[in-house]
Amino acid sequence: MMSGTRSKESAVSDDDLRNLSSKIAGLWRFLGRELEIPQQTLDRIGSNNTEDVTAKCYQSLLDWRNNSANPSKQVLEDARRKMNSDTEERSDSSSDRQGDHKVHPVTEQQRLASSSEKAGMWRYLGEELHIPRSVLDNIEMKPSRVAVNRCHDVLRQWEQTTSEPPRLVLKQAQQKVNEIYTGLEEKLARALKMTYKKQYDAIQPIPYIRDRLYRIDRIFVEGGVKVLVAGSWERLTSYQDILKDKQATLLRVIEGDPGYGKSTLTLEFAYDWGEGVNGSPVENVRILIILRLRQLGGVQSIYQAIKWFLLSEENVKVSDIKAVIESCHSVKIILDGHDEYPDGDSENQSDIRKIVMREMFKNLNVSLTTRYLPKHYDQSARRYKLTGFDDRARDEYIRKAVVGDAGEQAVRQVKQKLKDNPILSDLCDVPLIFVMFAHMAHEKEDFRKFKSVTEFFLYMISCFHHHLLSKMRDTNVGQMRRFENDHASLDQMAFDGLSKEHQQLSWSEEEVRIQLGDDCCEYYVRLGILIKEEVAADVEIRFYHKLFCEWFAAHHLARLLAGDWDSSVLEYVHPYDLQYLYRFACGLSSDSSERLINYLRSLPGGDKFTILCLLEQTGDLNKFMDVVRDLCKKTLKIRKDDNKLVQRSTLQLLEIASSHGVPTVCLHLDGCLSQAVTASGNLLLNSGLQVPPSSTLETIKITQEGLDIPEEKMIGLLAYAEKCEKLRKLTFQGEKLLIPVSVQAEKIPPSLKTRNIEVLLHSLEELVYHLNLIEGKWVKHGTGTAQIGYVGLDDGSQGEHEWMVRELTRASAAGIPIALVDIDECSPVADQSGSSLALSSRRSQLSLPILSTLQKLRIRDRGRRMDNTEVVGILSYTAKCTAVKELVFYYRILPDRVQGAESTLSTLRSRNVSVEWQVSPVTTKYLNLFTGRWETEVERWQRKQQE
Repeated sequence: MMSGTRSKESAVSDDDLRNLSSKIAGLWRFLGRELEIPQQTLDRIGSNNTEDVTAKCYQSLLDWRNNSANPSKQVLEDARRKMNSDTEERSDSSSDRQGDHKVHPVTEQQRLASSSEKAGMWRYLGEELHIPRSVLDNIEMKPSRVAVNRCHDVLRQWEQTTSEPPRLVLKQAQQKVNEIYTGLEEKLARALKMTYKKQYDAIQPIPYIRDRLYRIDRIFVEGGVKVLVAGSWERLTSYQDILKDKQATLLRVIEGDPGYGKSTLTLEFAYDWGEGVNGSPVENVRILIILRLRQLGGVQSIYQAIKWFLLSEENVKVSDIKAVIESCHSVKIILDGHDEYPDGDSENQSDIRKIVMREMFKNLNVSLTTRYLPKHYDQSARRYKLTGFDDRARDEYIRKAVVGDAGEQAVRQVKQKLKDNPILSDLCDVPLIFVMFAHMAHEKEDFRKFKSVTEFFLYMISCFHHHLLSKMRDTNVGQMRRFENDHASLDQMAFDGLSKEHQQLSWSEEEVRIQLGDDCCEYYVRLGILIKEEVAADVEIRFYHKLFCEWFAAHHLARLLAGDWDSSVLEYVHPYDLQYLYRFACGLSSDSSERLINYLRSLPGGDKFTILCLLEQTGDLNKFMDVVRDLCKKTLKIRKDDNKLVQRSTLQLLEIASSHGVPTVCLHLDGCLSQAVTASGNLLLNSGLQVPPSSTLETIKITQEGLDIPEEKMIGLLAYAEKCEKLRKLTFQGEKLLIPVSVQAEKIPPSLKTRNIEVLLHSLEELVYHLNLIEGKWVKHGTGTAQIGYVGLDDGSQGEHEWMVRELTRASAAGIPIALVDIDECSPVADQSGSSLALSSRRSQLSLPILSTLQKLRIRDRGRRMDNTEVVGILSYTAKCTAVKELVFYYRILPDRVQGAESTLSTLRSRNVSVEWQVSPVTTKYLNLFTGRWETEVERWQRKQQE
């Protein structure tokens, strides 16, 4: 293999380093020396406050990988083998000196190795070495001691008290402990798989479907997943990439709005592990822990939680669970629903809080699902986001879980019902809602159209009731029918649970029966909206999904709003977490919604939720027009990462304002423009939604990176602006936003010229242009001087270079001075006429035209040789850039003399252009524009003295 390159087989991954760290943690200094890590580096790592030697081992290996000339698996394995060999040699030499029947003491290196191997089994090891229980208890009581340290303490204690041959006894004890561990690990894994199987084998896609339970693989469909990279959300190809992501830290936070499938995703991982799905990132994991955090209120110990909620039927001690997790080299933990965790963001120092802060399980892979980011979490966590169902995912679900063998006609019927419901089309990006819609649309011929989310939920809940009552005996129907409309106690229970500082999402069965009554409780359990769960030795009741909890809580809130209400009841009801509670409450009661909308407007960032709630009104909107006017006085913003429902709600507000003559100050399209204009003359967003012209819109602001708007699309945008009768300004801004350098004046709509609309472009270094609508050219906007100081064309991407070159061309055409263009590692070559420079780097190929306002050109390409033709070409290009005063070559190898360029040299000489060659950091030569020879500074000075 060539020096300096790494093959996939030899590259050392983060997982490799973590696995090795957990195996040989106590020997990290010995291994570091074999890897030739500097002693000062080892001392620095050793001086860290943490006692976690596994973390120190991992840090030392990271340092080696980052700084070694050859950080390969082979080098690492050789060092480890050498370390083990040294240990054996020291042991053998000790045996030779003392005789085979002498006592062979345990060396420090052997003690550290023993401490690292199955460290969590330290108490078992102590028992095998006959250390008194009281001593072991004292070791366990020491604060801030990790398993490796406790194991080391056990061995030291044993050496101080034993009179037996240490090495032989230790080896026998370790063999026994390894046997115990293997049995415990297998027992724990087997029991966990049985628990998960019960969960993923009995999925209800819709509450009332009790006679058809599905296994998770029958209904699981991949939705969209994104990962946050350098501040931008990038799409992943599969949910499996979340756990396969090699760039991820040990903590992964998986975000998703309500109903977006966070819990379903955890069940799919459980299925993959339990069934050994080939290629899954959990296929070879030894222990997978999945905990539902809503069940863990008041539980301090994660080991106790595993026992109670995952292994309650198994004869496994909490101490054994802890021993296995601390000893196993392959453990993944998934904590589902941090937003539903009763102890949430409290200051309670539970294990869950410590794990999320990376104060516990620092070397284990932990994934956390949540609606929103925790208040306290490790900021280095890798963030992921579930983005819901697209058309492909919806089609797959219909075929897979809804119509079965009914054929394509049934698929088309379900899809047509979705198409007939535009509001549901957006809402069905939410997997939970789409699943319920799809099953109901398939089963009901008279599926109706809806104008709001509230209307859909009212219809859906009524279908649930009808489905249940139609199956009940006639004698029970009348008695039970009252619960369809009389559910005030259930409403209050839901609201009280959601309005607490730490939400309550499950209740004891006894508590629910007391609050609702036995009949009402049983009815809603049979309906499927309430779910009974066995938790440890108790039975708890929860809602089928948090959305249903919000639905019933909204009824209680609507009643509160109708009376003398105090907004303090909403102190902990945050719209970012409980947006549907607010939307449902507004949709259920038009009379009380005005109060709620005014309350939302008083909250920071409340406008987005105000719009969503406003659109739940399906009747006369006239009484809300003051709210519409106030909203439209602010910028209406549509973001790239807004889901389709939020985007459509903003567009609906825009349409309401337009139809009622309400002025709209500004529409800001932030990274969401997919195509400038459609054939129908509308703007097309990345979600597929279209923005029709608005008769009351005054400003359009487009900020977007990397969008290419060719001239014909630019003309289309200007035509769109013409249709917005009140429009006064159209603004473009964003890196790599490719806007034409000019526009054909005859194609610009005439009315824009008479209306004097401003078309602005924000460019390099805060430079602003406006489009001269008469001539189609960009000119500097505003008064005062303007200049582009420095532009570097280095080894960037094609998009970056295209944008920079286009903006340089625009500045040159507008007569704006360009102080310096620095071309680095791009191998510039002039064309035959010297009218452009072809730039070629690893990631881009493009051409730099003549820049008439360029003042200095610098070309850097360390060590590259240029022949006479190439140098003459660059000189010719420089001569045509009429404002250039200085040309500098950095660290290139140039010919001693420039030949065949007399005319070019004459031009440069007449303009007094300086041509320099920076041969090295300490040597500079200058081109004699008379002779074409390079001169040193001394030679140049002498020549000028003679002149």
